[in-house]
Amino acid sequence: MFTGFDFDVIERSLPYLFREGMTFTVTLTAMAMAGGIIFGTLLAMMRLSSYSPLALAAGGYVNLMRSVPLVLVIFWFYFLVPWIGGWLIGAKQPIGVGAFWSSVITFTMFEAAYYCEIMRAGIQSIPSGQASAGYALGLDYWQTMARIVLPQAFRNMIPVLLTQTVILFQDTSLVYVLSISDFLGAASKVANRDGRLVEMYLFAALVYFIVSFAASAYVRRLQTRLAVIR
Repeated sequence: MFTGFDFDVIERSLPYLFREGMTFTVTLTAMAMAGGIIFGTLLAMMRLSSYSPLALAAGGYVNLMRSVPLVLVIFWFYFLVPWIGGWLIGAKQPIGVGAFWSSVITFTMFEAAYYCEIMRAGIQSIPSGQASAGYALGLDYWQTMARIVLPQAFRNMIPVLLTQTVILFQDTSLVYVLSISDFLGAASKVANRDGRLVEMYLFAALVYFIVSFAASAYVRRLQTRLAVIR
């Protein structure tokens, strides 16, 4: 039964919530963003390749990841990948991936599908004459992409990439289903320990809102500045 707010429980739990929970959440977000952008860019280049098997494989991967719930992908990697890895190396027991690296791999692979589509749009926004100029200079497809097209595409897509990263930051709370102490998981542990579910979940929601709103406001300002520079 709810008996009123107890702000003291929030104050006492702040060091644990931010030292353990938020540190994990930010670390997971940063690693998944970096890995997702790198892998997503490779996927985008594959999708735009004139070599059909590459384009079909990348398209199939992107469509698969964008068609299944993220929480299901989390369970796939956490429970199935250790067994598959053990089978591939001939081990009798599943390999020890661990909850943290399982989460990093999951979010990297999942977010790569979304970063891929963002980067594909960015690449296609670059005038074809840019790529033609690269080919005229004797560069191959990958060199033209790396030296001419991708730098311009990244600049155009920075606001959208950051917006997707804000969504990624929010989605990391789903690792709660693996009993990992991310920010939401840490808040849940405190809530259940002290019996103050309302206070802790409201506080967690407030923190997610403040971080996401501030990041979104920065993205809007950056988008305006880039539009003026163009």
